[in-house]
Amino acid sequence: MLTVDLERLGVGPGDRVLDVGAGGGRHSHQALRLGARVTVLDLARDGLVDAMAVSAAMLAAGEVDTGGTAAAVQADALRLPFGACTFDRVVASEVLEHVPQDQAAMAEFARVLRPGGTLAVSVPRWGPERICWALSSEYHSNPGGHVRIYRGHELLRRLESHGLAVTGHDHVHALHSPYWWLRCIRPSDRAWLPRQYHRLLVWDIVHRPRLLRLIERRLDPVLGKSLVLYLRKREAEARLHAA
Repeated sequence: MLTVDLERLGVGPGDRVLDVGAGGGRHSHQALRLGARVTVLDLARDGLVDAMAVSAAMLAAGEVDTGGTAAAVQADALRLPFGACTFDRVVASEVLEHVPQDQAAMAEFARVLRPGGTLAVSVPRWGPERICWALSSEYHSNPGGHVRIYRGHELLRRLESHGLAVTGHDHVHALHSPYWWLRCIRPSDRAWLPRQYHRLLVWDIVHRPRLLRLIERRLDPVLGKSLVLYLRKREAEARLHAA
């Protein structure tokens, strides 16, 4: 299940793509399919191992466009181990809500992005996320949990302060919002209703039935679980980093 539309981001063959906080590598794998040179970055080693295992299987099965490569880097988003203007595309999906020093992370995203390069950032949307916080403190108050809820205009203002210009936005995953509300109300893995809803979501991800896709698209503007911003690095900011 992808949160960021990589084709809308402009990912293509040969592009240098950084997937920050990649976890199991869902966006990395799609970028690899498109023939990009992908750097899969996360602070946790376990996710990187899993992501690279899938990448290796994809390459062996011939599922990757010519030129596509994948490499794993274990590092902190606050101190990216790359030079300025290294990447054509950067993806940071569901990362910033976990980072206390979010402005420092945004500055790093902008620094490693080339002149005119594009960035996609997704975070939990304010309305659905606020309901989760109201229903359960355990949902967010745990090690590595969510430290803030963003309003869209606030996130946009912070990103723009680092020389990034928004080119588009979207709301996605409306069907997932009720699931998380149910999980907040009934957090036990044995709770019947959340378990059945989860089975529906897994079935939807695997089979992508047209009716559910249509229903979710209609609901996304109202109930979308995630806000996605698409941005481009301004030329002036690129010259500043290069200097």
